[in-house]
Amino acid sequence: MADTYIVNGRAYIGRRFEEKTLRLSGGRLQVLEADAAVPAGAEVVDLSGRRVVPGFIDVHTHGAVGVDVNGASAEDLEKISRFFAGNGTTSWLCSVLTDTVEQTQWCIDQFKAHSAGEQPTSELLGIHLEGPFLADEYKGAMPEHLLRKGDAELLRSYQERAEGGIRYLTVSPEVEGVLDLIPAAGELGITAAIGHSGADYETSMEAIAKGAAAATHTFNAMGLFHQHRPAIMGAALESDVYCEMICDGRHLHPGSVRLLIKAKGLDRVVAITDSIMAAGLPDGKYHLGVNEVVVEDGDAKLADTGVRAGSTLTQDTALRNLLAFTGRPMEELLPALTENPARLIGVFDRKGSIADGKDADLVVLDGEDRVDLVFCRGRRLEK
Repeated sequence: MADTYIVNGRAYIGRRFEEKTLRLSGGRLQVLEADAAVPAGAEVVDLSGRRVVPGFIDVHTHGAVGVDVNGASAEDLEKISRFFAGNGTTSWLCSVLTDTVEQTQWCIDQFKAHSAGEQPTSELLGIHLEGPFLADEYKGAMPEHLLRKGDAELLRSYQERAEGGIRYLTVSPEVEGVLDLIPAAGELGITAAIGHSGADYETSMEAIAKGAAAATHTFNAMGLFHQHRPAIMGAALESDVYCEMICDGRHLHPGSVRLLIKAKGLDRVVAITDSIMAAGLPDGKYHLGVNEVVVEDGDAKLADTGVRAGSTLTQDTALRNLLAFTGRPMEELLPALTENPARLIGVFDRKGSIADGKDADLVVLDGEDRVDLVFCRGRRLEK
């Protein structure tokens, strides 16, 4: 594949936009001065002053376009990847909802089969296990009868089957065995997040001390702050853990988004979608794992209880929502979708910023902050 030169654009480098020429070669990036010479015969993409930013990274999603991760074949996973790429998400983790051991193993096998093939669109970086080591009181859409105590051997068996592909794990600190499971996960190369939890402050801080690095969909499915009982919410706000946030205007009020950013700082928030199979599709009846879900006006809820069950959000919409909710400039907000998730799951060496040698995952934005062009590891995607 011939080298591609992106010219006359403003590239997001060092958390500001600069006029640069970008060379895409062998799927990797090289940053050149704006007036750098372009070799004859190279492919040239003229941005005419548009902005180019790092590809977005979604570390928490359960599906899209009619595909539920818990039932997704390798081919189905690529359907999700194609849809995500069109919305600027160039890397993602597939979030496996709490399920039977057998179905979880099947999901792992489908991930491996997908990863073994060519990934021409958004790159599936690994697996996020949301459970099964979760508290029943804050189970949300988790099937209660499948929740378990902390079990390091089970987790090890999953990671061995995934050949190291499990990168992220959500656990509830108060569940028996979980405090010991967190460092065990770290030894397996898995980043632990705390959530779906009513843990008290002390237990939550102990989980963080043992290595928990994030809070899952912060404010949602967790015990909230009280001045006498700070709970898991207080621990998430006070500590240095990353805080996931679903910026769809439903899971979090805009004021809650502003509060979270002010409390945590822009380096410690991660914009996720927590999307389900209904993302990209009209209202109707869907499912999330074993749960029946009804989507009305884009809002996904469990059919039997009315509990919110994931979202229909995409990351490009999340970015525009963040801009509207906060009034902050694009330069300040982009790390929540790029650098921060890359650092959280340990892929910042090749993802999350525009720099020499990194993967050529790029998103070109138009004047209305919408996705105009996407490059996945140097390959231009046609919309």
